Amino acid sequence: MKLQERQVQGFLAKPDPKVRAVLVYGPDGGLVRERALLLCKTVVADLTDPFRVAVLTGPVLDKDPARLADEASAIALTGGRRVVRLRDIGNKHSKLIESVLANDAGDALLVAEADSLGPRDSLRALFENASNAAALPCYADAGDSLERLVEASLREAKLTAEPDAMAYLMDNLGSDRMITRRELEKLVLFKDDEGGTVTLEDARACVGDSSAMALDDVAFACAGGDLAKLEHSLSRCFMAGEASVQVLRRVAQHFQKLHLAATQRDRGDNVETAVSRIRPPIHFSRKAAFTRQLRIWPTSNVVAALDRLLAAEIDCKTTGMPDVAVCRRVLTSIAGAAARGRGRG
Repeated sequence: MKLQERQVQGFLAKPDPKVRAVLVYGPDGGLVRERALLLCKTVVADLTDPFRVAVLTGPVLDKDPARLADEASAIALTGGRRVVRLRDIGNKHSKLIESVLANDAGDALLVAEADSLGPRDSLRALFENASNAAALPCYADAGDSLERLVEASLREAKLTAEPDAMAYLMDNLGSDRMITRRELEKLVLFKDDEGGTVTLEDARACVGDSSAMALDDVAFACAGGDLAKLEHSLSRCFMAGEASVQVLRRVAQHFQKLHLAATQRDRGDNVETAVSRIRPPIHFSRKAAFTRQLRIWPTSNVVAALDRLLAAEIDCKTTGMPDVAVCRRVLTSIAGAAARGRGRG
């Protein structure tokens, strides 16, 4: 079963009883873990219970493949349904999991966690096509989903955010669900649980740092075709210890915003109106640059850039090639395309 985003919340609250195994996968590792835990807790409230919860990793399955079938069919000594958590698994484990899904022994719920998977990956295809399994994607919070998460967290603490503060939070959160939650918790504690309004100064004091600003610089330099600024900003990020995957994801988030604006432009809005429709709004300090970028990026080219960024992220994780070189090469290529578009404009 392939779950659509609109089906996710209902499934997490009450999984289909016919589903024996769920694959939770995607680039947002924090969201993967959060949703996997929610699924497990629909079966076992205390996930530290050794009689009802088993955790198997990819390396464990490599050494002892029979362990999965044993755990999936085991009966808890204390009664109740069991959960088998599978972590750090990949395509090489597809056949093993397929054999377990074909066997009706036991009633344990298998919850598998994995990183980014493409449509052709055997592990994802297995869970999407099996009648007793489901694949649940987890993409980084962005746009409306991130705004809802931030607003809900602040509302729970009786806080609201000024527009500039919200724009800053949107720019500096979203790459990982758990990191986003921890950063928002810091902000709530900073406000001392007294309620009130979060200002831009409050947000800057609690969320983000110079490395986050450097990531934004990379994204804007790449989309704006500023090759010199891109090289400088990339060097700052790598010297600060930023992972190549994190850099690629931040640039992808920027192009997702460009895609939203480009779609509005294609529907007849002028560029300024298309940019103004983005929610949350582009921070005032970046709005002019973003507007210039939208003028030079056709929608089809934005989509192509997003595809290349995802492919580069997968290459960083799977090919063994130097990830810094992969990151630098794809960003330089995209920036070159932007520079040519700027020249034609």
